[in-house]
Amino acid sequence: MIAIVGLVVGVVAGLVLQPTVPLMLQPYLPIAVVAALDALFGGLRAMLDGLFDDKVFLVSFLSNVVVAAFIVFLGDQLGVGGQLSTAVVVVLGIRIFSNAASIRRHIFKA
Repeated sequence: MIAIVGLVVGVVAGLVLQPTVPLMLQPYLPIAVVAALDALFGGLRAMLDGLFDDKVFLVSFLSNVVVAAFIVFLGDQLGVGGQLSTAVVVVLGIRIFSNAASIRRHIFKA
């Protein structure tokens, strides 16, 4: 329940305040969102499997975002930021779809 309230407050605050992302951080925002979605779907899957642990979820959430941002930063420093960004999105996308399939199988008992 607290997570839902926090989500609603965050969405409302974002809509009301309309924050802007600094230009130097803009390449990292989509990667951070995909990494956060990966942790979210992984947490939902763990909850449905009865294995959810809030500390594991928090560490997974933060580490996914930090590692993904670091990989993109490293790619920018090497001059291949676009390729590494694509690689991160592909890997996390595969994980998201895998977790979504598991969630779907759990919900529909298939």
